[in-house]
Amino acid sequence: MGIGEGGPELVKQVLNRTYDTVWPDVVAVFLEGNPRDGVGPQDVALAIIRAVFKNGFVQNKVMEFIGPGIGNLSVDFRNGIDVMTTETTCLSTIWRTDEKVADYYRTHGREEEYRKLEPGSVAYYDGLIRVDLSRVEPMIALPFHPSNAFAIRELKTDLMDILRETEKEALKQFENPGLKYCLTDKVVEGKLKVDQGVIAGCAGGTFENIVYAAALLKGHSIGDEEFSLSFYPASQPILIELTRKGMLASLLESGATMRTAFCGPCFGAGDVPPNQGLSIRHTTRNFPNREGSRPQDGQIASVALMDARSIAATALNRGFLTGADEISFHPRHARYHFSADVYENRVYQGYGKAKPDIPLRFGPNIIDWPAMSALPDHLCLIVASVITDPVTTTDELIPSGETSSYRSNPLKLASFTLSRKDPQYVRRAGEAHALEKMRLAFLKDGKTDTRLLEAVKPWAAAFAPGISIEEFLRTTGLGSLVFARKPGDGSAREQAASCQKVLGGWVNIANAYATKRYRSNLINWGMLPFTTAEKGEEKLAVQDAVFFPSLRKAVLNGAEIIEALILKGDGRIIPLALELKNLPQAEREILLAGSLINFYALA
Repeated sequence: MGIGEGGPELVKQVLNRTYDTVWPDVVAVFLEGNPRDGVGPQDVALAIIRAVFKNGFVQNKVMEFIGPGIGNLSVDFRNGIDVMTTETTCLSTIWRTDEKVADYYRTHGREEEYRKLEPGSVAYYDGLIRVDLSRVEPMIALPFHPSNAFAIRELKTDLMDILRETEKEALKQFENPGLKYCLTDKVVEGKLKVDQGVIAGCAGGTFENIVYAAALLKGHSIGDEEFSLSFYPASQPILIELTRKGMLASLLESGATMRTAFCGPCFGAGDVPPNQGLSIRHTTRNFPNREGSRPQDGQIASVALMDARSIAATALNRGFLTGADEISFHPRHARYHFSADVYENRVYQGYGKAKPDIPLRFGPNIIDWPAMSALPDHLCLIVASVITDPVTTTDELIPSGETSSYRSNPLKLASFTLSRKDPQYVRRAGEAHALEKMRLAFLKDGKTDTRLLEAVKPWAAAFAPGISIEEFLRTTGLGSLVFARKPGDGSAREQAASCQKVLGGWVNIANAYATKRYRSNLINWGMLPFTTAEKGEEKLAVQDAVFFPSLRKAVLNGAEIIEALILKGDGRIIPLALELKNLPQAEREILLAGSLINFYALA
């Protein structure tokens, strides 16, 4: 079983450290029946995501796929469902295996690695999702989340009302009040007309998905109007097999364009639609900006998720939304033959064959991490951002796309933090971090900066009236925090946490964390993952100062309840009850050290 995690958790494994997690609940996903013609893995996945995301039914739990319906699915189909389960916020997934899986291993030259997995004759689960595959319809997930899903039939029946509601909800996510956003203008003669179709990546670029699209479009044209179609095979061996079978010719002759194996459409690097454009994609996510638009510059485009089959049907219909079940089509099965030549000829198999005499070459954007302090006795933090969206994605915490080349440059990358959600965050956090740098300089040489004294004076007077400003500075760390109702949905991108730390962040406060992996990333970067049952947005405001008295002692002693104090702009001090639960001793030690890097340096 694989678990999606950020880099620091993987570092623990590389260094032969333990991986600690609370024993998860296990939810059975019981599949029965057989998918109808025109229904693909993305349709099944979106139907499940729609059912479980908003109610948190599988959050941080293991989804175990069982039931007789599995035998009716190819391994390609199963993989297409499984790769989307991250969008449910589950911890991981596991599937019952059978002869089809054994054959899949044989095809890929790994027959000896096959293991039969199935529940015992009596098995107990913590929950159940029952899926009748024969009742699943072609689906579409409208902007801006995979859970905003509807049957295509359902959308067509109530088209204008659903689009208006989607527009209204979408506008709530953008901080730019002048941004225009419209989907209803995509309705032409009562039908939804899209601008672009993309079949790509780990979710869409599988062999069977592209074979279906090629067979459906063979001998037809996608038209010479604005609608465009592109596809990205998920690997070079898939591309080789599609070439051998003549599938590429069918797609290219229809007017579609092909890209090589690339994750680009999943993070906004490739096939960016026009401003106000609507793109239907068989990819993993349709969060804001995943297609490459920049709302802060007044540009916005939309991605709707669909299965490759319905994307091909829509392309056949010149961009008018069409479910694949609306077309009488029975594709032939194409046998996949795996070619390992491309890997054998190109991939260096260097595991266990280190060559220490060969120097590493560092590019200009590979730099060391800045020094991080241990957790001080107390913290006084400025609220740098308050995010009231129901869910905040890692994409919004640190955007993908244009930031990719800075992944190993923590200072440059941090300048993009929350840039699409709260463009002023970097300035606010940076101002608080500058004060901490002055404080550390004071601890080193004993010289106080006038700017530091003036900034800290009201905080010391409010939170520690019995001591001098100098003593306050010796024991109290300065920096910033972020409040978000439910942060961390989406990928395991550790930079969503590390960039806040680089800018002097010490704390996240949330009603809940969307995923374990984001919470783990916070801890490993030395940021305290507080939760609160209170409505933080009603108590916390940007530029409030929040004081955490005796915090180091509380973490050291295993406290699970923390009482913080908020200094409002009008001088009022109000309490805020926080929780720090489910935090094993090893993680508390990481927080005390200030980061996992510090913790290992001290070990």
